[in-house]
Amino acid sequence: MARLLPLFPLNLVVFPGEKLNLHIFEPRYRQLVRECIEQNTTFGIPPYLDNSLSDLGTEMRLLGVEQTYSSGELDIRTKAVGVVRINKFYRQAPGKLYAGGLVEAVVQDNEADPVLREIIIKQVRQLYEALGLRKLLLELAPDYCIFDVAHHIGFSTEQEYQVLATTSEQERQEIVRDHLETILPVVLETERLKERVRLNGHFKNLTPPNF
Repeated sequence: MARLLPLFPLNLVVFPGEKLNLHIFEPRYRQLVRECIEQNTTFGIPPYLDNSLSDLGTEMRLLGVEQTYSSGELDIRTKAVGVVRINKFYRQAPGKLYAGGLVEAVVQDNEADPVLREIIIKQVRQLYEALGLRKLLLELAPDYCIFDVAHHIGFSTEQEYQVLATTSEQERQEIVRDHLETILPVVLETERLKERVRLNGHFKNLTPPNF
């Protein structure tokens, strides 16, 4: 059933379960945050991509206000709670300064393929090791979902939106696996070339062939 949800369009994709800190300075969004506090309501972040508003957005719950400035600006903490489809967009919600939309929840199939889960963990580890980012390697729980990794594997914003728009976890797994299979050889070759450049001009300790 459709319901009216305040909207806060941004040039980013937020995944369910993700925590997001925001600095609020525009009067219209300060009004939105005040109402979320007073009425314990949620708001939506639809990605603004290619100069247009996306059909899908992420519903956000306000966790707290970190700081309030004398100017009225706010630092807030939020968490994504689900994906919504925007059936009708209002540049201004009725009687409000901020945008709004008639939305409905997007149902997710969260059943993962355990084999793909293991493949992706190995691919992510290989990617981070190839980039020399072992210390930043993601600590993934055994039951992790694709939303937990999708910001950390080199996706473009458009690719992240494709993941958000996919309602099946197994299909999301396939998107990530295919992406990693595509970029891993490129990353490995790039790192190999960088190593050759670093060695160029240095004294080399080489073992001659035995013939």
